[in-house]
Amino acid sequence: MEYTKHEIIACERCGQKIECKANNYTQCQCSQVQLSLNEVQYISENYEGCMCAKCLLALKEEYQATLKLTL
Repeated sequence: MEYTKHEIIACERCGQKIECKANNYTQCQCSQVQLSLNEVQYISENYEGCMCAKCLLALKEEYQATLKLTL
């Protein structure tokens, strides 16, 4: 079993195992995805837990697509 000092959790959206570094956010994989306040609000309406960067990026793109539909 591989040792890690951070918690291994499942992405709330896809279930992929990710290493949560909430106590060291700048090193966490989720910090790679830059989100606006509106994007964070959009995501938090449906999800509460940690997500992998791939899912965060997909939800960011989903939010951007909804903006285009309302224009």
